[in-house]
Amino acid sequence: MTVQEYRDYIAAGNPVVAGSDAHLFMHQMAQEAIRITMEINNKYHTPEELRKLFSELWDIDVPESFGMFPPFNTDCGKNTHIGERVFINSGCKFQDQGGIFIGNDCLIGHNATLCTINHNPDPEHRGDMTFKPIRIEDKVWIGANVTILQGVTIGEGAIVAAGAVVTKDVESRTVVGGIPAKIIKNV
Repeated sequence: MTVQEYRDYIAAGNPVVAGSDAHLFMHQMAQEAIRITMEINNKYHTPEELRKLFSELWDIDVPESFGMFPPFNTDCGKNTHIGERVFINSGCKFQDQGGIFIGNDCLIGHNATLCTINHNPDPEHRGDMTFKPIRIEDKVWIGANVTILQGVTIGEGAIVAAGAVVTKDVESRTVVGGIPAKIIKNV
């Protein structure tokens, strides 16, 4: 399986059964992600060096306008896609197997966690997984310590307040906060 075949398989809504070829491929990607994130997180890199490492990690051409402060963690790395002028602050964790799509002019605060996987609730098949992408539209600000769950879209210009747990789509140009996140006001 190639990275693109994996992305297509997941985008089609297919589950991954524990022990299957797709599952074994996920483990291969995880090992590569560990290697690259250890390099990112354990010594100083210039912004140019970070862009090169993230291009390798995400298997995309990372824009020159990308910025980030390590550390950063992911258990896949091959299904994150970003626009221009994205900044990711330190301590973020991306579980991107299901796809994370970040638009232009987005800010992602310290320790944000983006989770695109869910496990089968049946204890006999708990190792089986389902995936849904997270979509962050243009000009979004994700506050510190936010958790965004699978299948969520954060609308253009929205703000997610620090500490929120986002379980449902966020309307454009709104501020949401709390657990679970609810609309606080319009921008």
